[in-house]
Amino acid sequence: MEVKINKEIRSFKEQIYFGLSLRQFICSFFACATSVLLYFYFNNLVGSETGSWICMLGAFPFAFLGFFNYNGMPAERFILAWVRSNILISKRLVFKPYNFYNELLIRKEIDDEIIQKNKRCKS
Repeated sequence: MEVKINKEIRSFKEQIYFGLSLRQFICSFFACATSVLLYFYFNNLVGSETGSWICMLGAFPFAFLGFFNYNGMPAERFILAWVRSNILISKRLVFKPYNFYNELLIRKEIDDEIIQKNKRCKS
């Protein structure tokens, strides 16, 4: 008997049905229910091809919420982090290099010029 053990304990997801986690199973259920309802509603109104596209668009948000995972964040946390970083607290970051050695040389040249001017004024 062999038992599969994850290398990272945080990556463990309990599977309940068809290898899906509870979150994925609930979101799959809502995606399927939404697509069936949309298909029956729009099939007679706009035809089967357009109705099937509407079904896919209606099921997409539930599928996205259930299966999307980025850097260990579920979809709603990722969306919140994206809104915070790109909309609420966005600022343009500009790289301005600072050359300390150049500053010292410029300062020394300015000091040398001031000394030379003072010498000229005294003479």
